[in-house]
Order: sequence, then structure tokens, then C-alpha cells
Amino acid sequence: MADLYDVLGVERDADQNHIKSAYRKLARELHPDVNPDVETQERFKEITAAYEVLSDPQKRQNYDAGGNGNNFGGGGFGFGDIMDAFFGGGAGGRGPRPRVRAGQDALIRIEVDLTEACFGVERELSVESAILCEKCHGSGCAESAKPSTCGICKGRGETQQVTRSFIGQVMTSRPCANCQGFGSVIADPCRECAGDGRVRARQTISVKIPPGVETGNRIRMTGSGEVGPGGGPAGDLYVEIVQIQHEFLVREGETLHLSLAITMVSAALGSTLFVDSLDGKIEVLIKPGTQSGAIIPIKGKGVTRLRGGGRGDFLIHVQVDTPTKLKKEEEALLRNLAKLREETNGYFRLQKDDGGFFGKFRQTFGM
Repeated sequence: MADLYDVLGVERDADQNHIKSAYRKLARELHPDVNPDVETQERFKEITAAYEVLSDPQKRQNYDAGGNGNNFGGGGFGFGDIMDAFFGGGAGGRGPRPRVRAGQDALIRIEVDLTEACFGVERELSVESAILCEKCHGSGCAESAKPSTCGICKGRGETQQVTRSFIGQVMTSRPCANCQGFGSVIADPCRECAGDGRVRARQTISVKIPPGVETGNRIRMTGSGEVGPGGGPAGDLYVEIVQIQHEFLVREGETLHLSLAITMVSAALGSTLFVDSLDGKIEVLIKPGTQSGAIIPIKGKGVTRLRGGGRGDFLIHVQVDTPTKLKKEEEALLRNLAKLREETNGYFRLQKDDGGFFGKFRQTFGM
């Protein structure tokens, strides 16, 4: 157990005024209303427990004699009382809290396909939220009725109580239980909203999704969130985008990728193909001698840039499809082709590396 004098930062021969002054200084610094973290709250409890012992002559004498300081009863000043004495409120008070308050923000997620994400789209959303009560127009009162001043707190929204403590006479304030701190009461509340000034309802909202959005992007719609209590201003609505994965096209930022398998004949002789894109069918030229792994770029056919305009590129990744089964006639033709090209069985050629795997290997090991 820590030494109580060290906890308060005072000498063992400190008088009561010095102990009280040290505690009050620490209490104002460490009170949970000022420092709400758990560690600070524990420290506040520790200095309070130390003060409860050292501020009582009998408990302090018992502690100095080797006891724990808590063997004596009496009307001690409790932890909750100390909290109120220091920070429970003073004669100035906080005043009544307003009935009209701002509403909360709302969040809704919607799915869009790749085409909608690229070119943008306008959607109609069905959203359930708090809207202004049309019966009372946010007042919370029945027809012709008005809020009246609270008879308990006289419109202050809080009640005050004077207590005596080790620091003298202290006035504490509490929200008025009769009016919940508003300073006024609604004796005849609106039947539609029960005095809240708003009701929950489903409404349709139109949202424009700009070109180039992707998963995680949020669109802020100012004033389309929930109406606040008392008909207060509405919060904002955030529409979060979730892009649905395309069957063939893969998106990487503003770039689109398509993997295309072609026959070895098309790769060798070249051909013209028509492939699907976000712009419909587009023509792709396969040059003679195209190798597996080649990339054919098509400029300006990717995804629209969210900021800055323009579009990214559409990259077609070519894979040469080698047949796994051959008919006798096909096999004979390929063997004749091999003879013409002087490619006997087991033929291969060494290929110079242009910075790929083996190039990096040589750089690493100094070869």
C-alpha cells in the first residue's frame, strides 16, 4: 500500500491546512470530469482515500501508529460528496437545456455495379428516420397548448442544495427532476409525437452518385439525416458505396483489367477480336507472334477518375491457350510444322532475361 503522505505529496508533519490545500489542488487536476480516463479516475480515488484518513485527527493518529487509518467511524465525507462539492455545480448553474436540439447523422449503404461506379447514377432511396411532426410542427404541444414554466425550478432547469463539507458551505446543482432540465413542462403533449416534436417515418430521397466512386466512398447529403428533438435542424445523411464485383472485369483504382485466353494459332498468326468492356464491344488487335503474358493497353477505356476527370486505361492480359488433346490430323500437322521449323522433339532455346526473376537473382548474388 502506498504511503498516504506520498499520495498527497505532503510531509509527515504537515498541518491540516497544508493537507487540505494539497488535496484540493490534486482533486481539481484529477477529477474525472476533467480527465475521464480510467487511470486518472483510480488516481482520484486514491488521493480521496488518503485525504479521508489524514484529514481526520483520530484516523491520522491511528495511521501514524501503524494502522490503516480506517478503524474509526464517524460521519466521514464520502467520495460522492467530494465529487459534488468540487464539481457538482455552483450558484452560477448551467441553466435550462433547450428543447430544440440538432438531429443525429444517419448512414446507409448501397450497392452499385461496375458500370454505375464508372459513369455515375441517380438512385431513389427509401430511408426510415425521424422527421418533423406535422401535427405540432415540432412544438411537442397539442393544438393551442404551450409549455409552461416549471413550478419546481422556476424555469432554471435545475435545483440547488446547500451542504456543508470540509471545505465549508457548498452549493450543488442538479437537473430538475420535474422538467428534466428543460425549465418548462408540457402539460398537454401532442398526441402524434408524444411531445417529442418528431415522428419516425419512411421517406424517399434522391441521391446522385458521381462517376468514379468505389467501395468505401461516402456521399454526404446535408440536412437529410434525422430531425432533432423539438423539431431541431436535421443531421446529415451519409451514403456509403459498396461496388459489386464484375464477372470478368477487375478494377484497380481507375484501371480495368481483363484476362483473355486466345488460341496458339491466333497468337502466331494474329487476329482481330471483339471483347466486352464498359463501353460495349470494342475491337482488340492481336498482333502476329503475340506471347503468353502480353498486355494490350487500350487508352481511356478504364474507370472515370473521381477527381480530375478523364478515364484510366483498359489493360487486356493475354494468355495463349495450349491444346491438351489433339486429333490425329492436328497432331500430324503440328509435326510437319515442327519439321519445317526444324524444331525436333525436345527442342528448346535459351532466352536472355530482361530484368525478370533471373535478372534480380543475378543482381542479388553479384552474378
